[in-house]
Amino acid sequence: MKTELNKKYRIMNIVGARPNMVKMAPLMRAMKRIPELDPVLVHTGQHYDYLMSQVFFEQLGMPAPNYNLEVGSGSQHDQTAEIIKRFGEVVRKDRPDMVVVVGDVNSTIACSLVAAKERIPLAHVEAGLRSGDRTMPEEINRLLTDSISDLLFTTEESGNANLRREGVPANKVFFVGNIMIDSLVQSIKTARESELAVNLALRRRGYGVLTLHRPANVDDVDKLRAVLLAVKEIARELPILFPVHPRTQARIAAAGIEDMHSWDGKRAIQGNGVWMMGPATYLDFLGIVDGAALVITDSGGIQEESTFMGVPCLTFRDNTERPATIEHGTNILVGTDPAALLYHAAEVRRKMKLGQRSEYRIPPLWDGHAAERIVEQLHRHLIELSKS
Repeated sequence: MKTELNKKYRIMNIVGARPNMVKMAPLMRAMKRIPELDPVLVHTGQHYDYLMSQVFFEQLGMPAPNYNLEVGSGSQHDQTAEIIKRFGEVVRKDRPDMVVVVGDVNSTIACSLVAAKERIPLAHVEAGLRSGDRTMPEEINRLLTDSISDLLFTTEESGNANLRREGVPANKVFFVGNIMIDSLVQSIKTARESELAVNLALRRRGYGVLTLHRPANVDDVDKLRAVLLAVKEIARELPILFPVHPRTQARIAAAGIEDMHSWDGKRAIQGNGVWMMGPATYLDFLGIVDGAALVITDSGGIQEESTFMGVPCLTFRDNTERPATIEHGTNILVGTDPAALLYHAAEVRRKMKLGQRSEYRIPPLWDGHAAERIVEQLHRHLIELSKS
């Protein structure tokens, strides 16, 4: 095919869940700076209510989606299948020159499968991350997406090593840095103006932040109760702010776990304890993490954000797909024993009282310019394809 005069390359960019939006926002901005690129935004609707979806579009400055598939919630296979069906209908009517997926959610693998079957070039941003735990749905999504992608953009050296070990040709892999940090760099000044912690009478470095949502931690009632009892013990000395994922909220309610305070959005917190609130907006969450003494999480992205901000992070999991946050950053993989969580939280508090700060380095290329590097390569690849 010969290169067309004034050719515009149509790129379909896929988002489905909150982490996707944080990664896609800087990519969309970078694409719009290149006249030859025609970025199209497709929202699968995997996350769909205001606090889980729309507010992220607003705070990240993202345009309204060109397509909203509105798949909603469902089981892993039902949701994946419905996205495949609906996205397949979109690409048959409006065939792009490339599909770009980010992360590891159901939307990622579903749209990747459509692109591969339709023989549309596929790029995966945040490729190569591996936890080694195939009981995690995200791990399956990562493995399959990487295996069918034409361009793989990695965030850290472990991703490069994993892809080499899996036999991915080196000319498909590009180490570009962490796209989530692009959004953080752009947003952190505004996030620090968030008054959420102030409204709750929480002083800087005088509270912790907790997030829990992974099935392994919240679906088993006994395990959920045990970790929350440990968190309440930590909260005797350090108030813990707990923005609750809807999934976790439902499990707490079903388990009948008592003595979990509610937050009404108005009154300030008095005294110590674990304080529950609804899902935080992107800017509010960055703001409370930036001001926290420590973070307890089972999330992947929060390990990265806390590393960049220099906030001690206790990851309540047996594995992590982001080892750079341990090797370079402030992350400690504590496992899933509540006693270990208590020990490491006490160690963080002890060091703080002594005025000791965790030594950390920001991992290579986590500099706020990953999107530019990615889009430059996408553009170059599309031009090469048009010449062939």
